[in-house]
Amino acid sequence: MDAVIIYESMTGTTRRAAHLIGDGFFDHRIGSQVFPTTGVTADAVATADLVVVGTWTDGALIVGQRPGRSKRLRALPDLAGKRCVVYCTYAINPGRTIDKMMGIIGQRGADVIGGLALNRRHLADGARDFSDRLLGAVAG
Repeated sequence: MDAVIIYESMTGTTRRAAHLIGDGFFDHRIGSQVFPTTGVTADAVATADLVVVGTWTDGALIVGQRPGRSKRLRALPDLAGKRCVVYCTYAINPGRTIDKMMGIIGQRGADVIGGLALNRRHLADGARDFSDRLLGAVAG
């Protein structure tokens, strides 16, 4: 299996999460490539068995949360027929960010199989949990 991990990051937290998820895949002998939203190519997506998309949680601290820079998510290459999962990073409360991301990525044609919110204070543990859960779900 090969995976493409696409991220949108403002402060570097979501980028770090993308690389930690990639490290988790490597530990399970899964090949992965990591790209910012503005650097991913249609060819990289086309050859991937799995696409992971992440961004940060934007909005007020406890209300109105949404995916950061969602316009860039809407501009990703065509994801038709691709199994995808999403993640977001957050500080206090992700609200419905994951649900909103699943909708955006689904509109790109993806078969979205799930998502997880990662607290920035526990990023390494959250990314490891995300990788383990994800690989368990796609292997089963």
